[in-house]
Amino acid sequence: MTGKVLGFLALISTALMSMAAAAQQDMPTPSFPKEWQLGLQTPASTVAEMIYKFHNELLWMCVIISTFVLILLLICIFRFNEKANPVPSKTAHNTMIEIVWTVVPIIILVVLAIPSYRLLFYMDRTQDAEMTLKVIGNQWFWSYEYTDQEISFDALATPADQIDVSKGQHRLLETDKHVVLPVNTNIRILFTANDVIHAWTIPAFGVKLDNMPGRINETWVHITKEGRFYGQCSELCGIDHSFMPIVVDVVSKEKFQEWVAQEKQAAEGPAATQLASAQ
Repeated sequence: MTGKVLGFLALISTALMSMAAAAQQDMPTPSFPKEWQLGLQTPASTVAEMIYKFHNELLWMCVIISTFVLILLLICIFRFNEKANPVPSKTAHNTMIEIVWTVVPIIILVVLAIPSYRLLFYMDRTQDAEMTLKVIGNQWFWSYEYTDQEISFDALATPADQIDVSKGQHRLLETDKHVVLPVNTNIRILFTANDVIHAWTIPAFGVKLDNMPGRINETWVHITKEGRFYGQCSELCGIDHSFMPIVVDVVSKEKFQEWVAQEKQAAEGPAATQLASAQ
């Protein structure tokens, strides 16, 4: 009996540690105890924060409208049923009701449209980009080009049999190379594809845009906190669609410059490394 209790406690402890690690890495977590997954993923960019706020406002508006409709429905059920109201009204038309149920929905739609369009225009593009990242979708992996830093690489999914759980890795969410981006930087992101339509999606950034063959789509992101963020392809693109994960490491601007220097040195080959060591 004691062994079963200890085993159960160990299982609970492992689950809680896994949830804590997932929360630190800004990825979806099991339903308990983090808000029962009722909200969106924790925002990590200015765009995502606006999306989260707009979502919550819409949620409350939906609750109010649904409650009002439910009240009307209950009134109809209990006040105007055959037992409570044996002689039904023969009213065929009511001008005021016609005006109200036409005008009120129009007002609600206008109220929703204004912040919605404001958000769409805000997340479309930035005029003050400090760097550009180009994302290219392939069947079935991602290619990345840092156009300002002249760095490019492919990121392939890590096979399930190579996932190291002890290092905090997650099945179907790991890649051999991670995208590295600086925090508090206006980053222009360009999207295209070499074959079929893909969709590069990072929920915590509020970024989800199609990679279209022969076309460049554009958005931007201003990431507000450091950490590791996960995403996946969100456009059905073929047999290995579910094996196109995205891993983004957000670091300080100083560490980003160090990473750029390391990538350039590695691209130049062993000779450059030996020369740098000699100096």
